[in-house]
Formats: sequence, structure tokens, C-alpha cells
Amino acid sequence: MKVKVAVVQDAPAFFDKESTLQKVVRIAEQQAQAGCELIVFPESFIPGYPRGFSFGATIGSRTDEGREHYADYYNNSLDLESEDLTRLEQLSKEQDIYMVIGITEKQQTNGSLYCSMIYLSPTEGLLGVHRKIKPTGTERLVWAEAGAESLVTFDTKIGKLGGLICWENYMPLARMSMYLKGVEIYIAPTADSRDQWTATMQQIALEGRCFVLGCNQYMTASMYPDKYKDEVANQDENFCPGGSVIVSPLGKIIAGPLFNEAGVLVTELDLEDIKRSKLDFDVIGHYARNDIFDFNVKGQPNLKKE
Repeated sequence: MKVKVAVVQDAPAFFDKESTLQKVVRIAEQQAQAGCELIVFPESFIPGYPRGFSFGATIGSRTDEGREHYADYYNNSLDLESEDLTRLEQLSKEQDIYMVIGITEKQQTNGSLYCSMIYLSPTEGLLGVHRKIKPTGTERLVWAEAGAESLVTFDTKIGKLGGLICWENYMPLARMSMYLKGVEIYIAPTADSRDQWTATMQQIALEGRCFVLGCNQYMTASMYPDKYKDEVANQDENFCPGGSVIVSPLGKIIAGPLFNEAGVLVTELDLEDIKRSKLDFDVIGHYARNDIFDFNVKGQPNLKKE
């Protein structure tokens, strides 16, 4: 089976949920018209990854201005129990396209935010949510941690989907939790724009014998609204040059990496390549050595079928 995919490298309308949702609609319509069956958006695309932000926090003190910025971020984050989700589900259905979108998620039950990616099916709507299980560095200030229930995978008409967000991909056991579900299209939205990230995506593809879709924003300091310019005053102008990439199950780059511009990587994945790649290595098969290794993830859901 062959699947045409699109990996979006672009900037949101920063901290503006409504305008960013409109942008998602435009991009999804364009890629659906081009025949894509799966479209992937970057980490926290809605309403934007807060690169450079301190939210006025240092150990032992916070500022009023930082609290205001957090409130802005919270108010523009996406609530999966709101009409925002309904709009995205309808978009997926109307365009007959699967979508994986990085969001900052708010919940009605608490005041914490989560770095999440949502999986949308044109026939089933919301398939599920992966919430970052370990925010990196000072991300922990604004994003709460999720548990193993968030390590989701989905068996769909276009293949088995799963993945992790940004530096979760450096957690070997988290990766293994994905491989054990037989993930075929591994999705890795990120904010990491270093050259080294490309090597990480290749390593995961080789290790998991899966296609890897690495997806980052392209963002410059001047794109930030004026009210937030103080947060990025000490940042380089081109502080998030991208680096989105698509890698084959043998670790070969088949699209990208895309740097220093907005764009969309489009390619066709031949899922038969996954079977071919397992001739000499299969991390959950003949290389697993279940006789000496025992691996268990407490609370991870089973592979969900569409």
C-alpha cells in the first residue's frame, strides 16, 4: 500500500488560536487537493511553541507580566471538549484526510496545560491524544506531565500510526513502547531545529524499521506580536529554522531536511518497504531476544483499531 503524506513546516499566527485554526484549514485543503492522505503539523502549532519565553519566572519569583503572558497562552490553547475539535473533525471529514496536529491543550477540569498531538480520522473523528510525558527543561513551567495512558497508537486504513513529541524521542523506553505496537508511520513533531535532529530521525527509522515524519515550525523572532517581543529580545532572528524531514525504514532521507523557509514536504510512502527492511533487523521480532529481556509499560493502552 502506498500513502501520500504532507509534513508542514510553517509558523502559526502566534498565540492566536482562531487565526491559526484558519491557517490549518487552508493548508489542509491545499494538501488534500494535491492528493495527500495524511498531513502532519508541528509541535504546539496551535497556538504556537513559546520559544524564548521565560513567562517572567525565575527560581523563587514570578512577574505580573509573565502571568499575563501565561493567561494569553492558556486562553488561546485548544480545548478538546469545545467546538474547536468539532471544526477540526469536520475538516478531516470534508477533505477526506487524516491529520496529526501539535497543540497546547487546556482542560476544563484544571488550569494546567499539556503539550499534545491529536490524531484525526476522516471517518472516525478524534482517534486519540498523545500528551507529552516529559516536558523538557523549562517547558515544565507551562506544561504538565502525562502518564502511560498517553502512549497511544492507531491501526488505520493508511497504516499503523504513533509517535512521540520532541525530546521524548530521546527516551529509549518510550520509543520501545511505540515499536511494540508495530508502528509503521512514526510521527515526531518537534521544536528542535538543530542539524543533529536529522540524525535522531534517521536513528529512529533504522531502529524501529518504520517511516519517520519529523515536523518542525519555521519561526523567526520578528514574527512574534509586538506585545511579546521582550520575551525574544535576546534571541537570534532566525531562531527556529525548521529541519522537517521524512525518513525511510532503512534510515534514508526521502524528503528534506527543510531549513530556513516555510514549506510542505510531500512524498509517497510504500508501506511494503517496512517488510523489506525487516529482513535483517526487527526490533520486536528476531532481534528482540525475549528470552533475556522483559519489557512492560504500565498503563499503556493496546493498539487501537479504527
